[in-house]
Amino acid sequence: MSIRVYNTLTGEKETFEPVNPGKVGIYLCGPTVYKPSHIGHAVGPVIFDAIKRYLTFRGFEVTWVVNITDVEDKLIAEAAAQNVPVFELARRVTEDYNSAMKKLGVTGIDHMPKASEYIGDIIDYIQRLVDKGAAYPSDGDVYFDVTVCKGYGKLSNRSPDEQFGQRELQSGQKRNPGDFCLWKASKPEEPDAVKFDSPWGAGRPGWHIDCSVMSMKLLGETFDIHGGGMDLIFPHHENEIAQSETATGQSFAKYWLHNGLTRFNTKKISKSDEEMARFMEKMVLTRLLAERDGELIRYLILGTHYRSPIDFSDEEVEAKRKGLMTFYRLFDRVLRITGTGVYGDSPSLSQAPGAVEEPLRGFADDVLSYRQRFVEVMDDDFNTAAAIAVLFELAGRINRFIDEQKVETEPGDASKAAVLAAGRELVELGRLLGLFLEPRAIAGAGGGERLDAVMRVLIDVRQYCRQNKDFRAADMIRDKLAEIGVTLVDRPGGTEWETR
Repeated sequence: MSIRVYNTLTGEKETFEPVNPGKVGIYLCGPTVYKPSHIGHAVGPVIFDAIKRYLTFRGFEVTWVVNITDVEDKLIAEAAAQNVPVFELARRVTEDYNSAMKKLGVTGIDHMPKASEYIGDIIDYIQRLVDKGAAYPSDGDVYFDVTVCKGYGKLSNRSPDEQFGQRELQSGQKRNPGDFCLWKASKPEEPDAVKFDSPWGAGRPGWHIDCSVMSMKLLGETFDIHGGGMDLIFPHHENEIAQSETATGQSFAKYWLHNGLTRFNTKKISKSDEEMARFMEKMVLTRLLAERDGELIRYLILGTHYRSPIDFSDEEVEAKRKGLMTFYRLFDRVLRITGTGVYGDSPSLSQAPGAVEEPLRGFADDVLSYRQRFVEVMDDDFNTAAAIAVLFELAGRINRFIDEQKVETEPGDASKAAVLAAGRELVELGRLLGLFLEPRAIAGAGGGERLDAVMRVLIDVRQYCRQNKDFRAADMIRDKLAEIGVTLVDRPGGTEWETR
């Protein structure tokens, strides 16, 4: 079965056929590093990390590039406001961003180029457009002439005139209202660090040119996938296409994949500037990831199809935490039954179908059918939300098998082997999304090994009370834990705990 992707450029789902068979180049617009990254900056990297993982699983050799914009007006202004050097601020914010990506399990980025490292290439590229008559200098600025690009607007279905008002002139004059800046003349009060010599005078790159240059330098003049948020379709991505294809005479990116934006539930807070500022501070990734487990935030993002808006609120996070706990409880159950657990080195069911003996082949066939469905929904435009739904169904099937076969109370070697192989299958599929990479405590986010150990002691004390018919004490332990948000779940094979 072939992979199909929704291409913003054509407005249709298309069969995915890379420019170079067997190899895939992906470029994702990264952050402008002037302030700490917030939850919205995590969406694209998490989604495309999952896409890379899946494409690799499907046999492709993938190169993924995420740029860092470290030469830009907002960065210059913020550095001045903080009275720190521009590139020192950029370095700090970049480190903060990379730390957050690591906690979110975003490990697939191959190149993270900085705009400041490609100034010479950018100048050469602009000169190439000037020589073609597609760009013109104007009092130290250089502008792209949109009238020379006959296909301008093909990505966003907007006209060149609608570009007017986007990023106003610095000093020169435009020929056409829709022309956009390739090179900005420096202002006298700006720091020398961001004044780069060029044939048109000291200045720095405009908003769009660095992405064109860095993507083509690292992936080629035509590459496979260009990604970013839907807010970048116009003018940023539209202008990238115009300047790139005018310079090369070739298609720029073959497939354009745009992720939905983050929607915040602000109904419960006032709209005062102070209240909103406090709310947005909570959305800063470093603070959010100090309070919430990175796997939970990744799970929340992937729980929505990438082209749809992502709703973010405390209630939504809590709902996703409860969903994730379904898997953690199952993994804990498999560990108690098998003594090995799903995070070990034993093979999954698809790797070792013989692990399940003949009387249990029906269960094995069910598990493998879930695997096939997982692949089918991921092949359909990387539908991670549907893929997670398949994982839920698979978890439910494993739990039913344990109950039906009484594996916890009457364990046999064949049934234990089947449970372990099926659990491993679930984990291997989850890892294609970047989930279940390492063990998590049954408490989920904020639990930890020490807390789990304390809970095991309380559970053992409660069990001792019940065995000695001291049901009042046993119930008191259960009720007191419930008062602080901890629920005990009695199963045939033992008692588990979870937090609300």
